[in-house]
Amino acid sequence: MPTATAARPPLRIALGANETGVFDAGLPVLAGETEENLFGTVRPVGRAGALELYQTEGWLLGAATVPLPAGLEETARTLYGDIFQAARGWHLARIWNYVPAINAPGPSGMENYRHFCRGRSLAFEQHYGRGFNAQLPSASAVGTRSATLTIAFAACPTHPRHVENPLQVSAYNYPAEYGPRPPSFARATVVPGLDHAAVFISGTAAIRGHHTVAADNTREQLACTLENLRGISLACGLGPALDPGGGSRRHFKVYLRHAADQPAVAAALDERLFTGADRVSYLQADLCRARLLVEIEASLFGVAGLR
Repeated sequence: MPTATAARPPLRIALGANETGVFDAGLPVLAGETEENLFGTVRPVGRAGALELYQTEGWLLGAATVPLPAGLEETARTLYGDIFQAARGWHLARIWNYVPAINAPGPSGMENYRHFCRGRSLAFEQHYGRGFNAQLPSASAVGTRSATLTIAFAACPTHPRHVENPLQVSAYNYPAEYGPRPPSFARATVVPGLDHAAVFISGTAAIRGHHTVAADNTREQLACTLENLRGISLACGLGPALDPGGGSRRHFKVYLRHAADQPAVAAALDERLFTGADRVSYLQADLCRARLLVEIEASLFGVAGLR
C-alpha cells in the first residue's frame, strides 16, 4: 500500500453515539468526515450469529466484521443468513458491504465481487424464495483493503418502498455476462414515517442500461453518475437534486478509485450537488467494476412530504 494512502485515517462507521458499535470499514478517508453516524444514540440488543445488534427509535441496526476461512462466497451467504435471522419482523431498508479485494480473482479465477454476489443472491433466495427481487433493499458494495468482510444493515418496522432508476437496468436483472448471479439490490429505498421519510440511495456510478459508460474517464463518469442520481431522485419523489433546501439531513459517501481525483471531483460536486449543510466523506475504494472510477451514495433523513 502506498505510504500516502496508509497514512490516511480509515472511515469509522458508528451505529451509535460514543464508542458504541464502531466499525472500521477499511477505507482510507481522502477528505471530509472521518466518522459516519447516521442514527444517533442506540442501545445494544444482543447478537445474531456474527452480527452485533442495536436499536433506536424506528430502526434495527446490525454489523459484523468477519474473516474468510470458508471463502468470500460462503461467508457472504452465511452472514446474510444472520441478517435475515436478526431482522425477522422488520423490513430491510439498507445494506452496506465492504468486500476485500473486490476486483481480484478468487480461488476459482472468478472475480471476488462475482463470488460475493452469488453468495448474497443465494442467501436471499433461500430466505425469500424465487421472488426475492421484490424484497431487495438499497445497498452498496465497495472494495476494502482489509482482509475481512464487513457488512452493516438498517431495518425498519414499516414496509419501505424500493425504487429503480428508469435510466438503468435493475441490477438484479443484469445479464449473465456480469456473473453467475446478478447483484441483489434496489437503486433506492424510501422509508415512510408519520411526518418525515428516510431515503437511502444505493451506490451509484456511470452505468447506463447495464453498460459501463466512459471507461477510465473520471470526468465523464462523474457526469453520468450525476445524471443517474437525478433519475433516481426523481423516481423517489425528491425532485431532481435529492431534496436540496428541503430541510432533510443529507449524508454522502463518495468513493474514488484514485486518490488524485479527489480535488477535481470535490470541486464539481460542490458546484452541482452538495450544500454547506451536507455531511460528506471522500473515500478511496475499488469499485464493483474494474473500470469504474467514482461512485456516490446518499442517506437522507427527515424528508418532508414523501411517502
